[in-house]
Amino acid sequence: MDLPTQLLLGVFTLLTIIALAAAAQRLLNVRFGRLRTFLAALVAFGLARPLLEPILGSLGAVDVRQPPPAAALGLLLLIVMCVVLIPMVILVLAEALVPPGSLPGPLELIRSVRGRVSRSRRYSQITRIAIRHGLGPYLRGRGERLADRPGTVRLARSLREALDDGGVTFVKLGQVLSTRRDLLPAEFVEELGRLQDQVAPAPWEQIEPVLTAELGGPVAEVFAEFGREPLAAASIGQVHTARLHTGESVVVKVRRPGIGSVVAKDLDIVRRLAATLESRTRWGRSLGLRDLAEGFATAIREELDFRVEAANMAAVAASSGGVTYPAPISAMCSERVLVMRRLSGRPITTAAPEQGPRLARDLLDCLLRQILVEGVFHADPHPGNLMLLEDGTLGLLDFGSVGRLDGSVRSALQRFLLAMNRQDPLGVTDALLEVVPRPEDIDEAGLERALGQFMARHLTPGMDSAQLFTDLFRIVSVYGLSIPPEVAAVFRALATLEGTLVRLYPGFDLIGEARAFAGRYLADQVGPETIKETVTQELAALLPMLRRLPRRVERIASAAEHGRFSMNVRLLADERDRGYVTGLLHQVLLTVLGATAGVMGVILLGTDGGPPVLPNTSLFQLIGYNLLVISAILALRVLAVIFRRPRPSDDQHTYPNGSRGR
Repeated sequence: MDLPTQLLLGVFTLLTIIALAAAAQRLLNVRFGRLRTFLAALVAFGLARPLLEPILGSLGAVDVRQPPPAAALGLLLLIVMCVVLIPMVILVLAEALVPPGSLPGPLELIRSVRGRVSRSRRYSQITRIAIRHGLGPYLRGRGERLADRPGTVRLARSLREALDDGGVTFVKLGQVLSTRRDLLPAEFVEELGRLQDQVAPAPWEQIEPVLTAELGGPVAEVFAEFGREPLAAASIGQVHTARLHTGESVVVKVRRPGIGSVVAKDLDIVRRLAATLESRTRWGRSLGLRDLAEGFATAIREELDFRVEAANMAAVAASSGGVTYPAPISAMCSERVLVMRRLSGRPITTAAPEQGPRLARDLLDCLLRQILVEGVFHADPHPGNLMLLEDGTLGLLDFGSVGRLDGSVRSALQRFLLAMNRQDPLGVTDALLEVVPRPEDIDEAGLERALGQFMARHLTPGMDSAQLFTDLFRIVSVYGLSIPPEVAAVFRALATLEGTLVRLYPGFDLIGEARAFAGRYLADQVGPETIKETVTQELAALLPMLRRLPRRVERIASAAEHGRFSMNVRLLADERDRGYVTGLLHQVLLTVLGATAGVMGVILLGTDGGPPVLPNTSLFQLIGYNLLVISAILALRVLAVIFRRPRPSDDQHTYPNGSRGR
């Protein structure tokens, strides 16, 4: 065969494959990837002859020189449909077994292999740590159930030591879990609360390049003075003192080099581990580990970005009241460096005893106002984040952990606190069920009684405020209530605050002061000016509707009086709803037609007689074969839509027939 003939044959083959691909995709009415469609057509082209020869041989030999006139069209149609049917079958099977996106591309595959190797090494390290501390059976879901307190304490200690050995991410995870009294027993909360992320500082040779890159110049040029010895060091960053050219003293917080990649790898492991434990263990499902891991990952990513901390400072500053915060210097803040004005003072633990009541009261008032009024609050007010300033007021530090509440949650928490102040069990129950997701089946009467007993036990002078949170979380757990992460952050902050207030002033009455705040807040809410402002706003919102109301009432009354009153209901007025229903009808119609064609084909194949058109085949049988192939094509078209995973964009909707609408 000469070269022109080979080229012509190659072009014809390529055009045939392209035609097969286009025909298969058009008949399936689903958009596949070009490479996938082309490969399916290429495979079909190679399989067409070996698959069709036995089928055509069973029909009988055909004289190509004098084909039977009645068989020519039917036989040609059968061959074409069978050839097109092959890539359709391949595409539908590929869609069902290997959906698009389930196999990575070459570059993605290389990155995935490298990531798996790196993750496997970290998995092995974490597994060795867990086994060394006796946690292996619990990771496999086979740990023994501990009924005695000593055994629980030993397990909690093992978990704390394992998390401490795991590094920064797992230390942070333990710290977060230590605040979830609604999820973990008291022994675990107490033990995990001992985790500290104080580590050796990174050497100046590693810190200086980070500062130079983030600040846009050498440290000696940006600052008039810079202390190379860190003031404090933690797992994520360390703090240095410096002085600007303006003479102002500042504090510079620098993220540790390479910590981002380490945390990202560990967060991926935490998410995978949480998903595995939730699917394989009962305690993992009861704790909702997957959601906990996602919330933890979000919080850690925010803590790694110092720009978030700078924004948190500005947000909390508006509600600080008698508490001072170190204002950030925005022009010098970046993802890895945070520059803020330095507060002059000393540790809060050095406050004189006579200062304790005032400082404790100011701190409680500040945090409650942040939570209930502003909706942005410091979520970790432990003594290490507080300073006693030179003027005798409080300074609040470290805004990496800040909680945010929307208006509806704030209103529910306000009603919860005010109902607690009135000792109203019904009001407390209603407010609590607005704060947490309401379960489908809940004993509201029992919950109301439990909360009433809770208030009778704790809302009296001299009661232990630490036990208050423990008992409240026990009620929440017993009645199957799930606390949202943002509300859990509130309880975490209040529980941390309680310990801080006790250190400031051992005799501080947290419950009494909180009730006093509720009383003052209630007085502010029902004051003449507040009521007047609220009524004015509501009337301003209602005024346009009130102005139109008489005309609308007159129009309705007139129509009713003259017998013209009617109501029009437009079903499926939305184009997307019409498209969805149309797609369903389309699928049903295709299914019915395919089934009908298949049944008719089987009937015709079983019918004896009929005019012979091929040596071994009658006209009825030839039509039956064609109907069976048509039935297969229609069935594949329906299956393609069923197996197709929805991949609509944000503003698009996929209908059952595979089409899209806006």
